[in-house]
Amino acid sequence: MEKLRRLVTEIAYAHSLAKLPPLQRSVVPFLSAASSTYKLVLSLRYYLYEVGFFQRHRLPLPVISVGNLTWGGNGKTPMVEFIALWLADCGISPLILSRGYGGGDEVNMLRRHLSGTTVQFGVGANRAAVASHFIQKYGYINGYQSSWCEELCLSRKKESYRDSKKVGVAVLDDAMQHWSLWRDLEIVMVNGLTLWGNLQLMPLGPLREPLTALRRADVVVVHHADLVSEDSLEDIKSIVQKVKESVPVFFTRMDPSYLIDVRTINSKVPLRVVHKALALCVSAIGSADSFVKQVQKMGAVYVDRVDFSDHHIFDAEDIQMIRARLGELEIRFGLKPIVIVTEKDYDRDPEILKRLDPFKVFVLCSKLKVVPYCNSSEESFKKCLRDQLKLKFPVAN
Repeated sequence: MEKLRRLVTEIAYAHSLAKLPPLQRSVVPFLSAASSTYKLVLSLRYYLYEVGFFQRHRLPLPVISVGNLTWGGNGKTPMVEFIALWLADCGISPLILSRGYGGGDEVNMLRRHLSGTTVQFGVGANRAAVASHFIQKYGYINGYQSSWCEELCLSRKKESYRDSKKVGVAVLDDAMQHWSLWRDLEIVMVNGLTLWGNLQLMPLGPLREPLTALRRADVVVVHHADLVSEDSLEDIKSIVQKVKESVPVFFTRMDPSYLIDVRTINSKVPLRVVHKALALCVSAIGSADSFVKQVQKMGAVYVDRVDFSDHHIFDAEDIQMIRARLGELEIRFGLKPIVIVTEKDYDRDPEILKRLDPFKVFVLCSKLKVVPYCNSSEESFKKCLRDQLKLKFPVAN
């Protein structure tokens, strides 16, 4: 199954289907047929929502959706964390709604990062039902009847709702295609490294929806902007605004902060440990290239990689294979390599990585930062979100 996923991914991000190796080309007709079927089902589903056959549930509070048009690696979860922390710092209690896919690695990471804040977590496929449960249990702050939105306009922290469990805003993680729940603000993440692949719908390509779905976006964010040239960033912005001219475009990156040793998780390890080290990057995420490039920028003498499909759960066979690769690297370079994984990989199963002992395994901890480029800054991004929410939730006099 893992080999099939890799094969499909190679096809999805190929620049030209005609230049694929024979094996990949042989499966293109089957993927193309499946893609056509998917397009038909997608169009029918969208139509049924538009005519009201399927109901869109509307919550009595602001809903911010963070999603994307392609599978994995677009920075959705770091953006959800960024927004939730901003809201909590303003004294507004956010409710993060996640489907909990892939063993709950993303939710586990968010819980760890946001521990001690007023952020609450609702996990389940039916996010409308999960949100309703929290609203019934804790209550909510009516966006039309309170001054909560004004809190977002203040740069200092507020105490207005800090001790209250009343939900102020719902933040949806990976919800652009979750049409059963109405959203007031649609943030669409774009991977600046891989963009939209071959521009084909799944499974022939990486697209969950056609590029025209960007018309629904209120804000577009190009992630991994630090790993892309300025010319490419301009091209991406131009493509986006050809689909929707008025949409604001911002740029973000992941900023490495420190490492943690999987054996002593409560202690922070400085990033300089990677400098001139022999590193093996092991990951099961949507965009392994960005992770590897980050480690390379940290000054490792050599960086090797073992990539698994997104949300893959490591097993004993994987550990054995990783050990074999580490042994090969040690013989080749005469140095003891270190293993570097992402936080998602750690939070998926914190214990299994300890089986790589005596090799040291470090978790790279990073935070999302808004890149100050082309009128994009953290403050201008927050102002954009504030302004759009204020338009949709004007305070009643």
